[in-house]
Amino acid sequence: MSVDLATVKRVAHLARIAVTDEEAARMEGELNTILGFVEQLSEVNVDGIEPMTSVSPMAMKKRHDVVSDGAKADDIVANAPETTDNFFLVPKVVE
Repeated sequence: MSVDLATVKRVAHLARIAVTDEEAARMEGELNTILGFVEQLSEVNVDGIEPMTSVSPMAMKKRHDVVSDGAKADDIVANAPETTDNFFLVPKVVE
């Protein structure tokens, strides 16, 4: 895949980036270099290699999915001006 000058200008326009003709010509070469590297990566044989999430093997920390109130209701409403039964009291705004 190759990028031409018109494509660079169109992408810059879509990204709302002002690009001069000199900058567009430079970006054309840079984008073609990047795409060439990506094409090289597609040629690498990865058969039998597991996908990895980290360079060092580790087990993901998991917790039990238990429903609880967090035992923090009193702490949450502690600074509220008015509360009742761990709910915030607010003035009525609709009549």
